[in-house]
Amino acid sequence: MTKRIEAAVCIIGAGPVGATLAATLAAAGLPTAVVDSAPLPPMELPEFDGRAYAIALTSRNLLEAAGVWPLLPWAPGPITRIRCADGMPGEAPSRLALHFDAAETGAGPFGWMVEARALRMALNARMKALAHLSVHAPARAEVTRGAEGAEIRLSTGETIAARLVVAAEGRRSPLRQQAGIGAATLDYRQTGIVGAVAHERPHGQVALEQFLPNGPFAQLPLAPTAEHPNASAIVWSEKRAIAERVLKLPDAEYGREIQRRMGDHLGRVTPIGRRWSYPLTAMHAMRYTDTRLALVGDAAHGIHPIAGQGLNLGFRDVAALAELVAAAMSRGEDPGGAALLASYQARRRPDALLMLGATHALERLFGNSLPPLRLARRLGMGAVERMPRLKDFFARRAMGFGPLTGSLMLGRPPGEPSLDGALYGPLGGPAG
Repeated sequence: MTKRIEAAVCIIGAGPVGATLAATLAAAGLPTAVVDSAPLPPMELPEFDGRAYAIALTSRNLLEAAGVWPLLPWAPGPITRIRCADGMPGEAPSRLALHFDAAETGAGPFGWMVEARALRMALNARMKALAHLSVHAPARAEVTRGAEGAEIRLSTGETIAARLVVAAEGRRSPLRQQAGIGAATLDYRQTGIVGAVAHERPHGQVALEQFLPNGPFAQLPLAPTAEHPNASAIVWSEKRAIAERVLKLPDAEYGREIQRRMGDHLGRVTPIGRRWSYPLTAMHAMRYTDTRLALVGDAAHGIHPIAGQGLNLGFRDVAALAELVAAAMSRGEDPGGAALLASYQARRRPDALLMLGATHALERLFGNSLPPLRLARRLGMGAVERMPRLKDFFARRAMGFGPLTGSLMLGRPPGEPSLDGALYGPLGGPAG
């Protein structure tokens, strides 16, 4: 006899965004299912591989509410200061730079660097412990949606009946395509190189965003370990032809190319872990919903990594949808109804469009070496450095605060979102 599972929400895709949504809903006592076509990575993962996420302050609040943050197997590295500078490879950066200090905001670190394997281990442990969550991986899902609900038939022979299906399967989302939802795309003709380096001097919890003609280069402070007391993650955007050549270099030459872009402030750098690369493109779905369907994370949007906000944007989707579903369930309303889905799209699509536009504008403004533009942007950064209120606005946006920031991301129990989350600190108190 086929096993039938009843769930309020069924999430297709157990990556960081999908798994966090599953944990958030189940932690609130809502019957939830999550399905992934691949087996979940094992708890006993291999040694450091170079991948890490920049988790904004508001995203940490969400992971706390989901019960995931306390399960991180080792402490993440805080980002307490950020330096943004314009430069050229092999040259000293402009002195007209922007400096952000978290101490000036009074809200704690801007964010934390969390190794990808650590977040995966915490998510796996949390999902396993939740009584209201059923996890199905590996399993292929055949989804049928209708006005009254959705049915998800699994390759394991099980069937899930759900009020709402969530697509969290990434940029090539089969559920988005099945729903006939188009997507606008933009190819930056760049490659993103991700990895990590050890360096001679401590980073002091400072992140560097170096704007270079072929794309930005970010150095992000990792927590110290016995093997690597001084280490940082790198996110390097480069023209594809150059990136292809760089990725083939021996470690010593690869390290020199990194140091030409990062500078000498941390001493000699040595690559550690693996080298990861991917094409840089932007993508935005024409709509975020369909009958009994909501898109989250990369299924809905993809942005340039220039601001390091891609995963955090997905976490904002999670918080908004979880709050709407929890509120609907508490009122005895349909968690997958048209009104809820319309509210979700109205809450999330403008924010994602704004972030997509901002990252695109930054990439276009800084991604060239024309002398007049170089002078203008350096003077612009120097001017903003002397404008405390504008700097505070940018700092709080980096932390994830903004219009309609919900209570989950403000560190408060689930409830109605604030009308202007930028006015509130991480614990819901006034920002000052």
